[in-house]
Amino acid sequence: MSRAGYNLKQAFSQMGRNKGMYFTSILAITAMMLILGLFFVAFVNVNMFAKSIEKDYNVIQIYMKDGSTAEVTEAAELALNRIKGVEKVEYVTKDQALESLKERWGENGYLLENLPENPLPASYTVYVKDKDAANSVATTAPNIEGVDDVVYYRDTIEKLAQLSHFIEMGSLIAMAFLVIVSIIIVANTIKLTVFNREKEIGIMKYLGATNWFVRAPFIWGGIIVGVVSSVIATGLTYLIYTRITSIIGTNITRILSVSVVPAEQLTNILLIMFLCLGIGIGVIGSAISIRRFLNV
Repeated sequence: MSRAGYNLKQAFSQMGRNKGMYFTSILAITAMMLILGLFFVAFVNVNMFAKSIEKDYNVIQIYMKDGSTAEVTEAAELALNRIKGVEKVEYVTKDQALESLKERWGENGYLLENLPENPLPASYTVYVKDKDAANSVATTAPNIEGVDDVVYYRDTIEKLAQLSHFIEMGSLIAMAFLVIVSIIIVANTIKLTVFNREKEIGIMKYLGATNWFVRAPFIWGGIIVGVVSSVIATGLTYLIYTRITSIIGTNITRILSVSVVPAEQLTNILLIMFLCLGIGIGVIGSAISIRRFLNV
């Protein structure tokens, strides 16, 4: 404990003597982690949105033309049931569609109450076994008499999957680049500190100090920089994310029926991730910078 206390005391002492350099390092690493944090929250939300909509691979909405007779509507239902892979077909009346839309709009549902007429068409909700069956329904249904439109989310899901993959790859590339830059920044900061103590280190080595005894305060300095940067970056990411979700989160939930990931849940993950990353950057940067002075 006395050795650890001495190392921490020396670390804070050298940080106090080189406040400007360490402050610059903290700012640079905080900026790097903030960028990674924003990439991360974007990836998590897009990925969750894609998985939520992916469920609609097995659900297709078939809208009927207004004024379709009962015979045409029944014939369309029979035709849909005959398509291979269809498990269930549910009829949704115009009134049911309007009530569903009111519920989806939540507090703004009252805006739909005084319409001169119901603008929504009757429809069929078709449930299928798999994606191949969904594709078959999507291509066959437009040719059935009385069918006006077919809504199938295949293109949307594929585009979301591509976007999710793009964000994931972008995050990995950005992380690799920014981590390297951060290690270099920490290494140079520690190196300048070591230059100022070069004679002192030489005397310590001459008196028999081990490499780890000399190295420890600098490594602790790097760790402190990493931890402080992690905490600041997590706080900033939380503030930015909560601000964005407070502006658009409710609208997304109401319009798309998909909620955003809670900020508290993401913050806990980010803090752990940033702490590991920050400590790693601090240790590696410090070890690299002091290596040549120890003749290792």
